[in-house]
Amino acid sequence: MYRKVLVPLDGSKLAECVLPHVEAIAAGCNAKSVVFISVVEAHPFSRATSDLTLPEEEVKKIVKSRTDAMNQYLSDTAAKAKLGNIKAQVVVLQGDAAADAIVDYAAKNKVDLIALSTHGRSGISRWAWGSVADHVLRSSCVPVLMVRAPGCTQDN
Repeated sequence: MYRKVLVPLDGSKLAECVLPHVEAIAAGCNAKSVVFISVVEAHPFSRATSDLTLPEEEVKKIVKSRTDAMNQYLSDTAAKAKLGNIKAQVVVLQGDAAADAIVDYAAKNKVDLIALSTHGRSGISRWAWGSVADHVLRSSCVPVLMVRAPGCTQDN
């Protein structure tokens, strides 16, 4: 049923809470591949402040450095995952909206399941902080498994 599983990660321990679930689903469904994906902001300073301006070449260096670091993190995470003979892939995208990039990748690459973790925020805190997981859930035509991180609380 789930032959290709997409696992968005951002480098946090919270995001990694989904990994035991992915390992179980991939094994139980006899998946062919698990894709570990992350999105690095293409314009990391565009929202910070209008007073901050860096030369374009400096911005490119920063984005490349972040992309390389995330690629290493995903490769390390994929190597540690207990996937047996299931193929692990690593994808680092650049974009300004992580959720849109994840949903777009899933649609274009015939992903069967997106599995990700969430803080489990609700009410005002979800509205104030936004949620990549929430946006993926609402935008994706691919089934989405959302795993709440241990210790999540209902804070309205």
